[in-house]
Amino acid sequence: MSSLVAFFFLDMAWYVSQKYLDMYPLAQVTYPPLKEDDRDDVPKEGLDLISDTYINAVSHHQYGKGVQAYLAATSYADTQIGRILDTLKSSPYKDNTIVVLVSDHGFHVGEKGHWQKGTLWEDGTNVLLMVDAPGVTDENRAIHTPVSLLDLYPTLMELVGMEIPAHVDGRSLVPLLKGIASRYEFPVLTAYQNHISVRTDRFRLIRYSDGGIELYASLDDPNEWNNLAERSEYQGVIAGLSDMLPEVHMLPYVNARLNADE
Repeated sequence: MSSLVAFFFLDMAWYVSQKYLDMYPLAQVTYPPLKEDDRDDVPKEGLDLISDTYINAVSHHQYGKGVQAYLAATSYADTQIGRILDTLKSSPYKDNTIVVLVSDHGFHVGEKGHWQKGTLWEDGTNVLLMVDAPGVTDENRAIHTPVSLLDLYPTLMELVGMEIPAHVDGRSLVPLLKGIASRYEFPVLTAYQNHISVRTDRFRLIRYSDGGIELYASLDDPNEWNNLAERSEYQGVIAGLSDMLPEVHMLPYVNARLNADE
């Protein structure tokens, strides 16, 4: 038996009880690290993904309230998740239930001058992923190597003792969950519109549909402030990461919004 519980609190707009806003007084809100010229080395198609929401929030002096609301919504969601887990712990299913907590996308709160989702940078692609499997996982174990959400299906198949189909693209994370392995040796791909990104332990490469490239040294530059794509000493890295990208990763994206009578 399986169950799915979905929360929509962290997408816009954020409606939460006042007590959650009070947890984050405006004068004490912690803001993400931002770099003023962060977009100067971003290719045109990367810039095209950036919304006006952040600029509008800043110009109307609403940025602080936006961050406050985001943090409040996060705490609200955390509270509701806690209620579910507390109920599970007091039930007869606590010792034979696998719990997976995951989000569907990342979120910018001003990084790269963007607010919302819909990018291939770390803030837009990095998601929450937590797995609690009785007898397998350790609550004190944190895994920092990048993995893919495609890995969830084969992971769950192995955890429940079922054979993983050969055609599945993902790979089981059970060795990581058990602490047998410390690294994930496979590139993590993310596609958005007609653009694609590959992430490894050390680097992120973004290739836009017009040929624009971004390369970030993820270990040394976790905020992705320095695009290394034009530096000669990294051309070999770009070539190696490019070999990991499929030539065709999806059908052409068409941004079309149709009216109901069309």
